Amino acid sequence: MNPRRKSRLYLALVVLVGIALTASLVLYALRSNIDLFYTPGEILQGKGENHEKPEVGQRLRIGGMVMPGSVKRDPETLKVSFKVYDARGAIAVTYEGILPDLFREGQGVVAQGVLGEGNVVNAKEVLAKHDEKYTPPEVADAMKENHKGPASAYRAPQEDSQS
Repeated sequence: MNPRRKSRLYLALVVLVGIALTASLVLYALRSNIDLFYTPGEILQGKGENHEKPEVGQRLRIGGMVMPGSVKRDPETLKVSFKVYDARGAIAVTYEGILPDLFREGQGVVAQGVLGEGNVVNAKEVLAKHDEKYTPPEVADAMKENHKGPASAYRAPQEDSQS
């Protein structure tokens, strides 16, 4: 093989390996920044055909309705805890900060945070649903499917005695 062609071949291989390495590093970095959307029922029972449950420590977004009677505020700090429910279950959420003005019991919310032990979501951000026109399609479909009854239908008797 001609030395000139050999050097061009080496250069082309180095460029391809560099592009592949760059692409793999970018995809690896983006993987840790992905926040998957779950409903409370999907966290408890699994998502999709394989019923895959999120792992403790996984970043996620949870969407549902704030369960009436579940909002508890710490009078000393900005800590607040509440439950988000859908037709298949309820998940506890803790948050420290100022909640949106539209946040209230019975209102739709999306909380972004990390799943902790005991299926408690430690939220870094809480968004209150304000208008159905701006709801992402996956959230709107989940809300239509999961919120067909009153909140009282989703309370377990043991939860009332613990409160």
